[in-house]
Amino acid sequence: MIRHIVLVKFNSDISEAQIADIFAELHEIKAQIPGVLNITAGRSESPEQIERGYMHGFVVDFTDWEALQTYQDHPDHKALGGKLVANAVGGIDGILVFDLPIKEEAA
Repeated sequence: MIRHIVLVKFNSDISEAQIADIFAELHEIKAQIPGVLNITAGRSESPEQIERGYMHGFVVDFTDWEALQTYQDHPDHKALGGKLVANAVGGIDGILVFDLPIKEEAA
């Protein structure tokens, strides 16, 4: 499994409702792309409060690297990515992406 982690530092003029709409679009992608296992998105509620401005994010779990590539190439993902970049502080500089292979543990 591949865990795709995205953190976003949104511009101060974008509302929580607008962010919720963007995340709703993200959830719609799950039905479009085979190999998407789960999507979780929202605002940080960390008691540590060391987000450094990255107050929103999402995690998408994929079956494998091929499914992640299919997601990256999909037109709905590209459109959503454009919205994220347009609404992030400094454009692409306000977005962090981290892809983590998750190995299943033996039972």
